[in-house]
Order: sequence, then structure tokens, then C-alpha cells
Amino acid sequence: MSATERFHEVANDSLVRISEHLWPGAKLALVVYEPGKPKLDIVLKDQGIDLNEVLSTLRRAGLSIDGDNAYKRDLLDSVVGSLALGAQNSNAPPAGHWGQRLWDIGREERAQTVGLLKALMKLTGVAGECEQIASNYSGTIDGVSEHGGDDHEDPSCAIFHRLYYAMFDARAAIAKATQ
Repeated sequence: MSATERFHEVANDSLVRISEHLWPGAKLALVVYEPGKPKLDIVLKDQGIDLNEVLSTLRRAGLSIDGDNAYKRDLLDSVVGSLALGAQNSNAPPAGHWGQRLWDIGREERAQTVGLLKALMKLTGVAGECEQIASNYSGTIDGVSEHGGDDHEDPSCAIFHRLYYAMFDARAAIAKATQ
């Protein structure tokens, strides 16, 4: 009999003896691991044990979502992936899958972004036309800035000044969103 087989036999016998002293309904699990060597992991558990309840028990005992482990990295990668695939409207999860909600959120956020981008592009077009009209009555932007900018006494100059600088941000946002 190998050392591993002997360990399993001793551990199993010990778990049976321990479980005989547990209160009714209690479950028992034993985990043996060596950090960084997942191939050596051993999990012995009662029949019918719910591993989600084991995880909840460990969380109540101090397991935190702040620590680094492969399970959390994989889970968060799945969340980010579901959001991204939803935004791309591709590879929808199967019906009833937990990722469907996240996929839907990604798709809805993308639809809202596209709608806002279209509205911003339209508004930028109109604002650009207004900027051009105001500039015809205002002279140079430097001259308007020297004489009060947004607070210029001539309303067309103040409008030109505001539109001129607002258009930088709007055009930059559109360029970034459409790359």
C-alpha cells in the first residue's frame, strides 16, 4: 500500500470517527494542500456536502475577497469577459447561465454609449456651425480672449469663445470613442 493510499485510509477512518460525534445535520470536510502544488491537493468530504456552504463557512471564518487566488482571478476574468462580450453583442451565454446578467449589462451599456455618441456627434455638428457663425462676427479667438472671453460684452463673442473651447473636448471625446 502506498503512502498516499495509507493516508486516505487513515484520514477516512478518522473522519468517520469524528463524524460520529457531530450533532445531527453537521457536515465534515478535510482539506490537505501544499502551497503552490495544486496536484497534491486532497479534499475529503462527507456525502452530500455542499461546497458552497463550505466556502460560506470559510468566509465567516475570515476568508476575504481581498486576497489573491486563482479562483477569484478566474471569476473576475469571467465577469469582465461577460461584460465585454455583451458590449460587443457576441458569444451570449447559454440560457440560465449566471453570466447572462453581466452580458446584458455590457450590451445595454454599449447601446447607451452608442446613443450618447450619436447625440454628441449631432450636437457637435450643430455647435460647430454655430461656432463658425459666431466667429464671423467676433474676430479672432485671441482677440476675444483678450477682451473678456466668456464674459465678453458682445454676446456673439462670448458665445464664440465658449463654443471654440468646448469643441476641443467634444471632438477629442468623439475621436477617442470612434477609434
